[in-house]
Amino acid sequence: MILSDGEGHRAVVTLLDETSGTVQVGDVEEVDEPEVRLGLIQALAKSGRDEQAIEMATEVGVDAVMPWQAQRSIVQWKGAKAEKALSKWRDLLTAATEQSRRSRMPELLSLHTTKQLISWTRERTEAGDVVLILHQDATETWGQFEDVVRAVQRGTIWVVVGPEGGITDDEVAALKDAGAHALVIGQNILRASSAGPVALTLLSRVMGRYE
Repeated sequence: MILSDGEGHRAVVTLLDETSGTVQVGDVEEVDEPEVRLGLIQALAKSGRDEQAIEMATEVGVDAVMPWQAQRSIVQWKGAKAEKALSKWRDLLTAATEQSRRSRMPELLSLHTTKQLISWTRERTEAGDVVLILHQDATETWGQFEDVVRAVQRGTIWVVVGPEGGITDDEVAALKDAGAHALVIGQNILRASSAGPVALTLLSRVMGRYE
């Protein structure tokens, strides 16, 4: 079996005696962080769809996750509930990391409101990150943006996913003004639980993570 601390260290462990629990641990290997990371900015969504999204995104290979209190989010994280909900997300990321046998657990960022996300997006895009908004009414397609993804050498490519009701036009306009790009994936409308993992899978393929 493979033993990992979730911080990039892993080793092959052999069970020698099941009764005593004696094991033999092989050499510890350190797995470097990728030069280009993948991030998911997931809007809070009802019926646990946001939790399904981050769980599957972890299995796909996301490196960082941010919860977003979007304007149309029905679910609200307020007061003590916010810390409890963030702790639940952390537990989900931990479990998904173990299940998928990853060496690194995704970084969990703090909850951002739309106003905070806009400011954060401007800072990150100015620093070289790429922020992609998944929006059904966008005119730019995924295929048109693949060459931009291939050209990224370092930093993080962030995927922004809205809640059930979608991202408002004002949010899209403000995020684009802050340096983000709005894209549409295919002709079908994806759920809040599946849009992010699908986009991350496509990104992983373009970046050569699945080779």
